[in-house]
Amino acid sequence: MEKNWIEKNISDLKVTPNLIDYEKEKKSFEWEKIGEQFEGLPCGGLNIAHEAIDRHANSKAANKTALVWLGQDSQKQVFTFAKMKKETAKFANVLRSLGLAKGERIFTLSPRVPELYIAAIGILKNRNVICPLFSQFGPGPILQRMRGGDAKALLTTKKLFEKKIRSVMEQIPDLQYILLIDEPYDQSEKILSLPRLLKEASDAFEIEPTDPEDMSILHFTSGTTGMPKGVVHVHKALYTHWMTGKYVLDLHSDDVFWCTADPGWVTGTSYGIIAPWLHGVTNIVDEAEFNAKRWYRILQDENVTVWYTAPTAIRRLMRIESEPTREYDLSKLRLIQSVGEPLNPEALLWGVEKLKMPIHDNWWQTETGGIMISNLISQTVKPGSMGRPLPGIDASIIKVEDDGSVTEITEPGAEGDLALKPGWPSMFRAYLHNEEKYNKCFKGGRYISGDLAYKDEDGYFWFVGRADDIIKTSGHMVGPFEVESALMEHPAVAEAGVIGKPDPIIGQLVKAFVSLKAGVEATEDLKRELIGFGRKKLGAAVAPKEIEFKENLPKTRSGKIMRRLLKARELGLAEGDTSTLEQ
Repeated sequence: MEKNWIEKNISDLKVTPNLIDYEKEKKSFEWEKIGEQFEGLPCGGLNIAHEAIDRHANSKAANKTALVWLGQDSQKQVFTFAKMKKETAKFANVLRSLGLAKGERIFTLSPRVPELYIAAIGILKNRNVICPLFSQFGPGPILQRMRGGDAKALLTTKKLFEKKIRSVMEQIPDLQYILLIDEPYDQSEKILSLPRLLKEASDAFEIEPTDPEDMSILHFTSGTTGMPKGVVHVHKALYTHWMTGKYVLDLHSDDVFWCTADPGWVTGTSYGIIAPWLHGVTNIVDEAEFNAKRWYRILQDENVTVWYTAPTAIRRLMRIESEPTREYDLSKLRLIQSVGEPLNPEALLWGVEKLKMPIHDNWWQTETGGIMISNLISQTVKPGSMGRPLPGIDASIIKVEDDGSVTEITEPGAEGDLALKPGWPSMFRAYLHNEEKYNKCFKGGRYISGDLAYKDEDGYFWFVGRADDIIKTSGHMVGPFEVESALMEHPAVAEAGVIGKPDPIIGQLVKAFVSLKAGVEATEDLKRELIGFGRKKLGAAVAPKEIEFKENLPKTRSGKIMRRLLKARELGLAEGDTSTLEQ
């Protein structure tokens, strides 16, 4: 986004001044000091479940609300920290009674029901590894992940079992047990009733010694080719979850927090389960899928103070003509954070206009385990920027030379690979069973993120695109995000996805796929208007030369526009792994 556009609009943004002295914190920050926030296990070591639930249940916060669950059919359940301690202890005892040992992987395939959140903590209590799956995966992606992760047990529902598991279960050689959330009776020695097991289980459980480097969570990421990769995280990752809960989400004990992400994605575990409970705050969970009116009512009725969502959700809200602060009482809401893909400047300014506050973008990956770069609440927000590195995070823009060496790029505005210096606690420790792939992620003592970015004179980082998304046209390197953001400034455009299309003369031409706002007609005149709009904003060399209207753009279930899928379909290429595609 052009600098003058930022300066023109920045005066509209509300900033809370000097909550955190950024430069002072960066200089004095030490990761090991974060450990002072935690009790540690009575028997020794560090366990996420103890610090997230039991620590509070054993304190004056025992009767404080930990979880508010909102069912899609108007049900509501409330769990205190004391109740969560007992319920998660029962689940841990079930796992122990089945002989499931430390380090063995327990998969979950479930809607966002209370049992899923109870199980997540119970699995960690028993020192098993939680492997969350998104409930809308099909049998193929489920089989890939469960085989790749050496699944020992699975938590699911009767419906999901019959629809997605029964046909493939015999192809998962290590699978010993399937626990059915809503089945009153055992179906066999392998397919068991969770309610029966819980009824027989004790609500007291002593967590055994847990090394901070013990595996805790296994998330799978998908690429353009090949099998999904199992990303290994450890219990010490909670240092990052707590730190980012403080600096980025600005969590305080009296907050009501809502992360809209499903635990099948890393955001839904790191920030939908772990971070809020490490801070002892009330955590909202909504079972239903996106619905604008429902979401606004939840923000109002549950008095949400901190909201963590995704750009795709923001863009969906933008497509609806409404005045949310007039129609709903959102006075308790004080901070909105966004993650999943870069937040377009237009979306941020929509937040200022419609929600009366900026939406703060941040950047991280499944591999980083937690937020690395963010627009902090105490700093000026630059529309389109991912923000600045957090205390304890050493981020830089680099160039990887042909011989594998690394050169740091210090010139403001110069593009390169976004890289991080290893050492933050939530850094992934491995790709399960794929050491070669893991080692390729590191060059010159840096983790190479695969994202291209640049840093401005104020130390803010700006996303350019995935390394394999960059478009080379007429000698220019064009980042698709820049083009998408410019198109979204047009009042007719709801979303845009941009790719490079092979061209014999200029190498690649820039093509944009555009989704229009409700009530806007897709016409040839509008295409020409958008092409002209792009040229005015970006210049003829960078602006899209082709535009195609689509009702919906392909996105992952976590909200990222799948540019590689747009490109594959445009060129008739193999689509690769589509298991994360939003249906």
